[in-house]
Amino acid sequence: MVDGLVGTGGEPESSDSLRTFGAVVQALREHAGLSREEFGALVRFSKHTVASVEQGRRMPDPEFVERAEEVLGNTGALRKAAGHLGRQPGLAAWFRHWARLEAVAISLYTYECRVMPGLLQTAAYARAVSLSVPPIPDEEELNERVAARLARQELLSARRKPPCAFSFIIEQAVLERHTGGEEVTHELLDHLLEVIDQHWNVEVQIMPLRQPVHAGLDGPLRLLETPENQWFAYSEGQENGRLISDPKEISVLQQRYAKLRSQALTPEDSRGLLERMRGAL
Repeated sequence: MVDGLVGTGGEPESSDSLRTFGAVVQALREHAGLSREEFGALVRFSKHTVASVEQGRRMPDPEFVERAEEVLGNTGALRKAAGHLGRQPGLAAWFRHWARLEAVAISLYTYECRVMPGLLQTAAYARAVSLSVPPIPDEEELNERVAARLARQELLSARRKPPCAFSFIIEQAVLERHTGGEEVTHELLDHLLEVIDQHWNVEVQIMPLRQPVHAGLDGPLRLLETPENQWFAYSEGQENGRLISDPKEISVLQQRYAKLRSQALTPEDSRGLLERMRGAL
């Protein structure tokens, strides 16, 4: 289980609103005589992102909605439809308090050594992760789980008031694993580079495979800061999670995250590594 999403026995909400919004985008695009690739170029999102939105597998970014409106006639239909999208994905009960804090956070730090953080996953990658960990979900549950994970990516928008500053430190091994295969990994690398390019509030650092001194050996780490400048941390294991508010514990975790930042590649070098990895596929 990753990012608190429910597995078997959970309570996923319906993703009908995402599928309906996607169908409206597709209908308007086709009426305009545009292929997904042509439309993607006009709205400055990849054709893979367009496909994910149209198929109801991804919550559209506010930038996507605004640019799509401009390209498709400024009818206001997409803006109004976006207002009815489900904002709360199907989350495990123990994760919901953290999810509420995420929605208003002004800083969010994530170190991950197992899988790509949910906020940076593609639909195909999320499906591959869900299908890798027993028990295997049925098709309906899988679709709900993936839609829930992607819906949370709305949090990355810099249009939030106040905007949130994101820092992600990701082990290179997570990408080298090629979860889902080479095609899924290539799309994931494209998506990561797209997020870096289009979100000034998102910083991504890669922890290299060889790092003899490593502050993250105790596992994944997440920290956030509220608008009141209060800090919380979150620790997640198999089928459970723990919200941390004790200042002494948080101080230790902040020290570890600061050390991880100094040990990982710089954002610029990380971007270069991602480009080289993409080119090698």
